[in-house]
Amino acid sequence: MQAYEALATGHHGDPFAVLGPHDGEVRSFQPGARGVTVLAREGGEELGRLERVHPAGLFAGRVSRQVPYRLRVEWPGLPQETEDPYSFGLLLGDMDIYLFAEGRHFELAKVFGAQAMTVDGIPGVRFALWAPNARRVSVVGDFNGWDGRRHPMRRRAEAGAWELFIPRLLPGATYKYEILGADGQVLPLKADPLALMTEHPPATASRVMDPAEFAWSDQAWMARRGAAQAPDAPISVYEVHAGSWWRDAEGEAPDWDRLADRLIPYVQGMGFTHVEFLPVMEHPFGGSWGYQPLSMFAPSARFGSPTGFAHFVDRAHAAGIGVILDWVPAHFPTDAHGLYRFDGTALYEHADPREGFHRDWNTAIYNFGRNEVRGFLLASALHWLEHYHVDGLRVDAVASMLYRDYSRPAGEWIPNRHGGRENLEAVAFLQEMNAVVAERCPGAVVIAEESTAWPGVTRPTQEGGLGFQYKWNMGWMHDSLHYMEEDPVNRRYHHDQMTFGLVYAWSEKFILPLSHDEVVYGKGSLLGKMPGDEWQKFANLRAYLSFMWTHPGKKLLFMGGEIAQPAEWNHDASVNWPLLDDARHRGIQRLLHDLNEAYRSIPALHRSDDAPEGFRWVIGDDRAQSVFAWLRLGAEGDPPALVVCNFTPVPRHDYRIGVPRGGAWHEVLNSDGAAYGGTNSGNGGWIQAEPIPSHGFGDSLNLFLPPLAALILTPQG
Repeated sequence: MQAYEALATGHHGDPFAVLGPHDGEVRSFQPGARGVTVLAREGGEELGRLERVHPAGLFAGRVSRQVPYRLRVEWPGLPQETEDPYSFGLLLGDMDIYLFAEGRHFELAKVFGAQAMTVDGIPGVRFALWAPNARRVSVVGDFNGWDGRRHPMRRRAEAGAWELFIPRLLPGATYKYEILGADGQVLPLKADPLALMTEHPPATASRVMDPAEFAWSDQAWMARRGAAQAPDAPISVYEVHAGSWWRDAEGEAPDWDRLADRLIPYVQGMGFTHVEFLPVMEHPFGGSWGYQPLSMFAPSARFGSPTGFAHFVDRAHAAGIGVILDWVPAHFPTDAHGLYRFDGTALYEHADPREGFHRDWNTAIYNFGRNEVRGFLLASALHWLEHYHVDGLRVDAVASMLYRDYSRPAGEWIPNRHGGRENLEAVAFLQEMNAVVAERCPGAVVIAEESTAWPGVTRPTQEGGLGFQYKWNMGWMHDSLHYMEEDPVNRRYHHDQMTFGLVYAWSEKFILPLSHDEVVYGKGSLLGKMPGDEWQKFANLRAYLSFMWTHPGKKLLFMGGEIAQPAEWNHDASVNWPLLDDARHRGIQRLLHDLNEAYRSIPALHRSDDAPEGFRWVIGDDRAQSVFAWLRLGAEGDPPALVVCNFTPVPRHDYRIGVPRGGAWHEVLNSDGAAYGGTNSGNGGWIQAEPIPSHGFGDSLNLFLPPLAALILTPQG
C-alpha cells in the first residue's frame, strides 16, 4: 500500500516496479476512471477485469494468460482502448546511453525528446529526458489533463535519463515535463530541452513533431556549396531578423513560405550570396531577437512549422543562396519553464554564479565541462546543419565563452586549473564542435563573433586553433565606423583607423560586419552616423560601403543598410521600404547591387581575401587629403583592381596614381555616379595610363577624384 500511496500522490520514482504486468497481474493507475479491463492485443479477448485497490484510481487484477494486451478504460461518458505504457520494455539502447553519457551522441535529436515512432507494432511517442537529480519525472499534456501522476517515466540510472512510450499519442500533441526535484518539491513545468517543435509564444509547451522526412531538392547546391563558401569565393551576406524584414498590411510578420516569396528573390536580385538570420531557435522573449533561446533544436513557431523552415532553406538553395543561422551556446535565459535548474539543481549551468551567471544579459552560462551539456550543444549544432541543410552557423558571443573573467571585476571569477583566465573547457568544446562539423558536414562553415585578439580563431584544430572557418572582424568595424563619424576636416587626424586593419588582415579569415548591433541601442543608423548635410551623409555612406566591399574580407550587411534607412532598427516594425520612393535611397540600393556585382565578377576583389599577396597599398599615407589607393590582386592571370577613395568633400584634380599596367583602365564603379545619387563627376568611364613613373610603377593614371567617393578601376583587356 505504501507504493500505491506514493503513486497516488506523485512521489513514486520507479513506476515500472508497480505498474504494468507483474507475475500474472496487471496494475494500472487511471485516476477518475470507473473501471479498467484487460484485453488481448490480438483479437480483443477479455483477459481480466481490474479492481480498484486505491481510491485515487489504482486498479489491479490477475489476467487469464500473459500475452500482449491493451486496456479498456471506462471514463465517465465514453470508454477508451489503448495499450499500457507500462507494458513496454527498455527503450533507449545501450549504445545510445553510452554515447549520451560520453557527450558524443551526435544524433541526440533522433533519440531524446519526443519521437513519434512505432514500438512493438504500436504507434505512439517515445519520450526521453536527462534529469539525473530528479526523484520523479512525468510527461504531462492535454492528453492526460496535465496530471503528473498519470505518466511517470522510467529512470535509466546509468545515464540519469528518463524514458516512456505513450501509445497512440499523435504528432502535434502538446506536452511538458513535471519534475519532482531532489528536495521533494514539484518544479514549474519544464519544456523539453530536445523539443523539435514548440507552441507559438507566449505559450511555452513543447509539441510532438511529425516524423515524416522532408523531401529535399537541393542536392546540386549541397554538392557545390563547399566551393561557394571557400576562402577564395565571393561571400556577401545579408543579415536578417525574420520578424521585421517585412510585415503585411495588418502589421503581422510572415510565415516562412511568405517570407521566402519575397526575401529570396530580393536577396538574389541584390546579388548577395547568403542570407544570415538572427537566431530562429525558439525563444520566450521576442525582444531578445532570438539571442536568449531555450529550444536549441526547434525553429520558432512565430514563423510557422519546422517543415516551413526546411522549405525556406530548400528554396534558397534552389536560388543559389546559402543560409546561415546565428547560434547561441554562450548563455541561456532563466525562464522557469527552461533549462535553468532543470531538475532542481544546476544541471546545464554551473552552480557557482561566478561561473554560471552572465551579468551582461542576466542569463545562465552552460557548463562546458560536463559531458552531457557538451553533447547537447554539439547535437544542436549538427541538427541545424544536417537536418535542415543549413550552410553555416555564426556562433554568438565567443569572447564571453573564452574568458572566465569576461565582464567580471577582480575577485568575482574563478581561475582555470592553471590559475589563468582562459576557459579551457569552452576552448575544448569549440575545438571539438568545429572538428566534428568539419568531419560530418562537408562544405558547411562555422563563423565566430569574437571581439578580442585570441590567436588562431580560424586556424585548424589540428594546428592548435579553434577551427572556425571565418571570424567577424570587429576591430575593422569599430575603427572604420569611428573614422567615418568624424567630420571630414578632422579625418586627417584619424587616418590610421582606416589603414590599421591591414596590419592584421591576414592573421585570420575575416568577415567584415556591419551588423544589427551597430544600428540599435541609441547607436543610430548607418546613414545617421555620417557627418555633414543630407547630400554629404549619402555620399559618405556610398564611399564607406564601397571601401568595405573592396577591402580584404568577406562582407555582411544588416537589412535596411542597403537602402540607407535613417532610423534605428525596430524589431516590432519592418524595414522602411517606402523610402525607395526617394531617389537618394534608391541610389544606395543600386550601389549595393553594383558593388555585389563587381565583387563577384572581378576575381581580384575576392580570390585572395585571406592572403597578403592579394593586397598592395599604392597610397596609404595621404593624410592631408584623406585619400587612399590600393590594388587588389587575384590568382595568376587575374587582372588587378585599383581602388581609390577620397574621404573629403573636396574634388581632387590631376591626382596621379601609379599602376602596374599600361593601356586603358576601365572605371568599373564610381560611387559618385548619377545612378547612385551623386554628382556624376569622374573620369568618363575610362582613362589611359601614361608612361610616367609613380608609386613604384612605370605607368600611372592622372585621375579626377570626385568628392566623398570611391572608384574601382580595372585594366581593359
